[in-house]
Amino acid sequence: MIGELLNALFSMGGYVGGLLILVIILATALRIVPEYQRGVVFRLGRFVSVKGPGLVIIIPFIDKLYRVDLRVVTLDVPYQEVITRDNVPVKVNAVVYFRVLDPAKSIIEVENYIMATSQLSQTTLRSVVGRAELDEVLSARDKINLELQQIIDERTDPWGIKVSAVEVKELELPEGMKRAMARQAEAERERRAKIIAAEGELQAAEKLTEAARMMEASTITIQLRYLQTLREIAAENNSTTVFPIPIEILKAFTAKDIGEKQ
Repeated sequence: MIGELLNALFSMGGYVGGLLILVIILATALRIVPEYQRGVVFRLGRFVSVKGPGLVIIIPFIDKLYRVDLRVVTLDVPYQEVITRDNVPVKVNAVVYFRVLDPAKSIIEVENYIMATSQLSQTTLRSVVGRAELDEVLSARDKINLELQQIIDERTDPWGIKVSAVEVKELELPEGMKRAMARQAEAERERRAKIIAAEGELQAAEKLTEAARMMEASTITIQLRYLQTLREIAAENNSTTVFPIPIEILKAFTAKDIGEKQ
């Protein structure tokens, strides 16, 4: 009776062990790949296929699955010390937006596509900014961004990567250059102010000349201007008011005196 009990326990243990082995095999054979990822499957070191999303079945201990994220990666390019074409030392950083289009190439063609893209972005940033002058880097940043995006995208295409955008974030200038640019901007503002003042003086002179011609053509205009001036003087709180006598009145008295003498 004891022997039968031992045989039953060993038989039950065999079933449990077999069930445990089956669970382990299923756990290693079944993989769940999210929607934003793909699984690159290698069988005995040879590329087989790209699987996913959803439930993926592989052969345990023979197949190996590498997960690749298909979402857009935001890569921060650290500050790079660059000397521009006009010999100005600057520090510039950027941000690169890219995503994987071909998961198989991103695993087979390059060891670490994120690290490789980062190093390529740094060297390209130094090269592009170094070929440009400082004024171009400051004013034509969109052009530099487009050139960076095209170069990096072309070089990462064999890795199955698509670079959607590259943006230059910040540009640090030496303190001496900042002061020189501030002086230049101040001089430019003063020049514009002087030009605007000169244009105002020119317009005022033109209007005064036009007004003088109108007054010369009509004497009544001078009288009206005279009355308007008196009104403006009377509006002020002055203790003494000087009334200028028009020359026409003096001419009338002068002509009368000359007639009496004759």
